[in-house]
Amino acid sequence: MKQIDRKKLRAVCSVLFVLYIICIVYFLIFSDMFGRGGYDERRYNLHPLQEIQRFITYGDQMSPMSVFLNLYGNIIAFIPFGMLLRWARNKNTTFVQALLYSLGFTLVIETVQYITKLGVFDIDDIIMNTLGGVIGYCIYYVTAKLIRRYHAKK
Repeated sequence: MKQIDRKKLRAVCSVLFVLYIICIVYFLIFSDMFGRGGYDERRYNLHPLQEIQRFITYGDQMSPMSVFLNLYGNIIAFIPFGMLLRWARNKNTTFVQALLYSLGFTLVIETVQYITKLGVFDIDDIIMNTLGGVIGYCIYYVTAKLIRRYHAKK
């Protein structure tokens, strides 16, 4: 890929990354759509997989949208984070770095939810969001390898 094309792609990806971060912060902290009206007290779940198990066990008694959002939405929502991370950092990002950035960003979001009482600090959200970021990074990595291999054969 030409240097100018790479710079344009990096700029577009950086803008997309910033817009993505703004959207995630809005939806996970302020959006009424996800019941962010606030609690009277701080709420948290520090038992790994407890909420995931609850949604699996009692999912038939909940709305399908609620089950989907809680079991898959947290993963899907963070896939773009992992995919755009490499371009936003302007450096080669390793798997471990992608994992740590995904974990760190999720911890910030969950901590803000806890401090502001606008959500629940949930270890399961941290696990699933981090998994989504790592999946996104893996998608980026495999796609980049395939593109490089394709261009090398030309």
